[in-house]
Amino acid sequence: MTQEEKIKKATTHIVKAVFPNSTNHYDTLFGGTALQWMDEVAFITATRFSRQCMVTVSIDRTDFNKPIPSGTLAELIGSVVKVGNTSIQIKVEIFIEQMYSEHRELAIEGLFTMVAVDENKKPVKIV
Repeated sequence: MTQEEKIKKATTHIVKAVFPNSTNHYDTLFGGTALQWMDEVAFITATRFSRQCMVTVSIDRTDFNKPIPSGTLAELIGSVVKVGNTSIQIKVEIFIEQMYSEHRELAIEGLFTMVAVDENKKPVKIV
């Protein structure tokens, strides 16, 4: 399998419902909850690409473009954007989807760097 095929196959989609227990006093998704979801999608995407133990080493930038209100669906999409010797950069986007209409828009996007590690938590080459 070529690297391009592996990248395409590793793309991850997860949809979550935004319920009141995950929102703040503005009735929108907590930023920390969004980051947790994004980190999970980045981990899954990197693992699907490498099939190795992966850890988060940095979140380079996260842009909160739109609040995500309670009562909406949030689709998280993780995609590989760069593969290094021991690291993989994953772009994670969260799209807001209205439950009862076709309206959809980008709410949050971030860039996560994941590193392959061995049993001693030391970086190893991505194979």
